[in-house]
Amino acid sequence: MSHDTNTDRLAGHDSAADEPRVLLFVQSGRHYDLVAETLDDYRIEVTDDPSDLETTFDCCLVGHAEFDRIADRIQAERDATDVFCPFVLLVPVDTDLATETGVWEYVDDVIELSVEAAELRTRIGNLVERRRTAAELEARSRELEETVADLRLRERAMDEAPVGITITDPDRDDNPIVYVNERFEELTGYDRSEALGRNCRFLQGPDTDPETRRRLRERIDAERPVSVDIVNYRKRGERIWQKLDISPVRGDDGAVANFVGFQTEITDRKIRERRLEVLNRVLSHNLKNKMNVIEGHVALLREEFEDGAEPASLETIRNASLDLMGLAESVRESERIISAAGAARVPVELTAHVNGLIDIFEDRYPEATITATLPEESVPVGVTGLMAAIEEAVENAIKHDESPAPSVEIRIETRADGWVDIEVEDEGPGIPEKEIEVLEGGETPLNHAERLGLWLIYWVVTKAGGRFDVAESDAGGSIVRLSVPTNA
Repeated sequence: MSHDTNTDRLAGHDSAADEPRVLLFVQSGRHYDLVAETLDDYRIEVTDDPSDLETTFDCCLVGHAEFDRIADRIQAERDATDVFCPFVLLVPVDTDLATETGVWEYVDDVIELSVEAAELRTRIGNLVERRRTAAELEARSRELEETVADLRLRERAMDEAPVGITITDPDRDDNPIVYVNERFEELTGYDRSEALGRNCRFLQGPDTDPETRRRLRERIDAERPVSVDIVNYRKRGERIWQKLDISPVRGDDGAVANFVGFQTEITDRKIRERRLEVLNRVLSHNLKNKMNVIEGHVALLREEFEDGAEPASLETIRNASLDLMGLAESVRESERIISAAGAARVPVELTAHVNGLIDIFEDRYPEATITATLPEESVPVGVTGLMAAIEEAVENAIKHDESPAPSVEIRIETRADGWVDIEVEDEGPGIPEKEIEVLEGGETPLNHAERLGLWLIYWVVTKAGGRFDVAESDAGGSIVRLSVPTNA
C-alpha cells in the first residue's frame, strides 16, 4: 500500500498545477534512500499496491524486483491513456535487464543505480517535464474541442432561429456583414455569399423612411442599441416591413467588436394596423356624419306629424342611429386608450381616483348605491387606461341592472408582492357566459361579444401584464376582477 493514506488527494491530484508526484515501487533500503535523497524536489510516495497506478502521477520508478509483478498493470495503464505517462526501471549494476528488448515495451528509461545523483535528477526531470507538457497540451486540446463544439452549437442555434440574424464588423470599412443565418436568406432571398461583405443598407430602397435611416445611423455611430420598424426589399424587389433590433457586442476590453441584428417580418401586422386605422376613421368620421344625416331626416319627418301621431318606426330609427353613434364613439375612445395603454409616465394614486369616480357616478346615477372598500395607504399605479377600465366595469354593472336601485361594490386590496387586486361586484343579471367565452377564446362570426366595454378592460389589463377574469357572485350578479402591478 502507499505510504500516503490521503487517497482523495491521490485521485484528485492535478499534475499541471501541484508539486510533481513520483511513485516508487522500490523496496526500502539503500536504493530507496538514494532515490529519495536525489529527488527531494518531488513528492515521493512509496507503494507496493498496483492499484496506485490508477491514480494521477508524473513519473513511476519501479525496482527490478517488483517489475515482473506489475509489468502487465504498467502496460494496461499506458494503453488506457492518450497522455504520455513515464515509467522508469531501476536496475542494479551489470544487470541484463537494461539490454533486454522486451523491457522497453513497458518503460521509457532504464537507469542503473550506479548512476550519479545529478544524472538521475536530470533524466527523471526530463521525463517529468515531458509528462507535464503532454498533460497541459491534452488539457488545452480538450478545451479547444469543447470551445469548437460550443461554437458549432451556437452557430447551429442561430442558423435555425426563427428570426433573421446578421453580425457585422465595425472594425472593417463600412461595417460589413460577416455572418447571416438561414432565416435571413429566407426573408430576403439573398444567399449568404451575396450578403457577406456588404453593409445592411443594401436591403433598403425608395420607400425606406429617411427618418428611420437617420435614427439607425445615429444609434450605431453612438454604439447604442436601436429598435425600429423599417421597410426593406427582397432580392426580387418585393417591399416588406421588418422589425429590426440591433445591439452592440462588446469584447473583454469594453470596445465594440461586432453589431448583431435581428429581423422579424411584420408586413401582415402593418397591413392590419393600416386596416384598423381606416376602419377607425370610417367609424369615427364617416359613420358619424351619416348618422347625423339620418337623425336630421328623422327630425324633419316628425314635423310632418302631429304630436303623438308619428309612427313608432321613427323612434326606432332614431334610437338605432344614436346607438350606432355611441358605438362609434366607444370604438374611437377604446382605440385611443389602448394605443396609449401600458406603463404610464406619471402613476396615478388609485384610491383618490376611485373616490373621485364614485362621486361622478353618484351624480350620473343618483338611484344607484355605490360602496367601496379601499386601502388606507397610498396605492400608486402606472397603468395607462386603468381608470377607464374601472369606470367601464362600474358603468356596465349599473346600466345592465334593471332594478330600480342598482347596487355596486368596489373592492381594492394591495398584495405583498407589489400587485393590487380590484373587484367590481354587482347584483344584476350577470354577464352572459358566451361573453366570457369570447374573451377567453376570441371572437368568431357565430360567437362574438355584445359589450365592447369588456374588451376594453381586457386590453388594458393584458397590455399591462396583468390578469382579468369574470365570475358569478353569490347573489347571482357578476364580479369583475382586475390584477395589475403597482408602482410601489
